[in-house]
Amino acid sequence: MAKKRVAVIFGGRSNEHDISLISASYIIENIPRDKYEVIMIGITKKGRWLHFIGDADMIKNGEWVNHCDNVPCVLSPDPLDRGFIETMPDGEVSRLKVDCIFPALHGKNGEDGSIQGLFQMSQIPYVGCDMISSACCMDKEFTHRILESGGIKMAKWKPVRLCDLDKLDIRCEEIAKELEFPMFVKPSRCGSSVGISKAYDIKQLRDGIKTAFSHDTKVIVEQGINGTECECAVMGNDKLTVSTVGEIMPANDFYDYEAKYTVAQEQTRIPATFGKDVIEKIRDVADRAYRLIGCEGLARVDFFYTDNGEIVLNEINTLPGHTPISMYPKLMENTGVGAQEEMDRLIGLAFERTEL
Repeated sequence: MAKKRVAVIFGGRSNEHDISLISASYIIENIPRDKYEVIMIGITKKGRWLHFIGDADMIKNGEWVNHCDNVPCVLSPDPLDRGFIETMPDGEVSRLKVDCIFPALHGKNGEDGSIQGLFQMSQIPYVGCDMISSACCMDKEFTHRILESGGIKMAKWKPVRLCDLDKLDIRCEEIAKELEFPMFVKPSRCGSSVGISKAYDIKQLRDGIKTAFSHDTKVIVEQGINGTECECAVMGNDKLTVSTVGEIMPANDFYDYEAKYTVAQEQTRIPATFGKDVIEKIRDVADRAYRLIGCEGLARVDFFYTDNGEIVLNEINTLPGHTPISMYPKLMENTGVGAQEEMDRLIGLAFERTEL
């Protein structure tokens, strides 16, 4: 039986480009070669697409981008092409057909529905959530509105628009009357805690909003939650595998970008120390939230377990990191799904969705 050809796409123009390279290395390393042929497609920080034919070890540190055998390419939206259009050194154009796409992308243009829309136009099966659910999970305001309408508890919050910058002092005073300090200020459509700050007073709130606007044109302010951050990994389309709960012990003031990608593995506990009944309740909320917002393939659902025993959903990450210290693969491994099985199942779920 011929091997299925899987294109792993990595890099991208987002501020999470470097994390994408690490995730891609992990994914490429663990895709079972007895079943799949791997095609590596990198997107540079300037947005150029390249078919990378070198050693996969060059991806992690960014050396891949300068490889002499890179071939410029684009993903064709024409379903008849079923893959990529390459421009060869002699100027000739060739077609590179693939059976499935595995996006190892994070942040803007990678998990916000943009590239998923292109995948859907190409009609090539792809790993992960579709365009709509990706966009809704990436936009923290939409996540709040959709999940809260379905009865999922989240932190109290307020939106901030660009037009509010002209009257920012007034807007901050309004927010301070409705929410309590400390507050978290977040770009609405960034992942990996990029651009997020914690505000303890009006000045920090104002400064945090300005910082967040340097990353996005939408900002939300959430009331701080006193509790423990925890995460749950979910895999599946209709029939779901929901992991146990992993507990976060951040080295910093909150689980920011640095804590997510540079701290030692000892900063997490799997399973969490909450007790079996609490873990089961969190797993149930993760299942409901995943289905409510329309996720498919995989997602990591993040929570707070508060000091007074409440379960508060923080966000849903539709393309969770796969670095050596990332929670999603660690949680799946705890569930009995090792790295190679995880990749195989995710690719299988992409084909399953196409067949429905």
